[in-house]
Amino acid sequence: MPSDNKSSTSKMPAWIAKILAMPNESVQKTLFVALTMCLVCSVMVASATVLLRPYQAINKALDRKKNILDAAGLWQADKRVDELFKRVETRVVDLASGEYTNAVDPATYDEREAVKNPALSQKVPADQDIALIKRKPKYVTVYLVKEGDKVKTIVLPVQGYGLWSTMYGFLALENDANTIAGLKFYEQAETPGLGGEVGNPNWQALWKGKQVYDEKWQPHIKVIKGTVDPSKPEAKYQVDGIAGSTLTSRGVMNLIRYWLSEQGFGPYLTRLRTQRG
Repeated sequence: MPSDNKSSTSKMPAWIAKILAMPNESVQKTLFVALTMCLVCSVMVASATVLLRPYQAINKALDRKKNILDAAGLWQADKRVDELFKRVETRVVDLASGEYTNAVDPATYDEREAVKNPALSQKVPADQDIALIKRKPKYVTVYLVKEGDKVKTIVLPVQGYGLWSTMYGFLALENDANTIAGLKFYEQAETPGLGGEVGNPNWQALWKGKQVYDEKWQPHIKVIKGTVDPSKPEAKYQVDGIAGSTLTSRGVMNLIRYWLSEQGFGPYLTRLRTQRG
């Protein structure tokens, strides 16, 4: 009675059986086994990527919601993200007009992808591009924290270049559209221990309560070198700089000033203040 090994070998293509019959130390057999293992592993990795993609999308959406809640001061570790997010209304803003728009679906719209599409973005003139973003989307998703029918906090996505990387974050403003309620940088690749401190909750907490506009409603927030002197009138516009990270600190200041200017959310925030009276 033939063995199982011989039976299985007989079912293989002749050229594979010939290779497997070679001595283990042969070059042909070694290369064949190595290539076969690579192919099998590639198929497994590709399959895992496809199968896990829906879960990755869910986790990405949950992480985004968590960062929005954190910026707004609503994040609680012992609460479900989706439960906390029920207080948040998602809207899309046309940056040029400052009006809400239904031109894109906020559930699927991605600003990062939009800047790659000339129909959904525009080039930022070099003399205006203090955030060094090169292109900006025409539409941006904003998040409104509601108390009943009233808006309590406005959460705006912001981005701009530091020393080594583009920094992505959320800036939360009180309903006066001027006072900072929170700041959260969730993605950046600045120098660890130096510029990377933009992600430190202790530094981000320094922004709470600061004013972003001056009396003429021009962006006036500033990251200074050293420590803010609270006795000075300008203190309400100032935040301590990050020690040893002048360029990163300047990048944060510039990106926030840009997104609060007329080129960013300026028209939208002006409309909110006008409606609020």
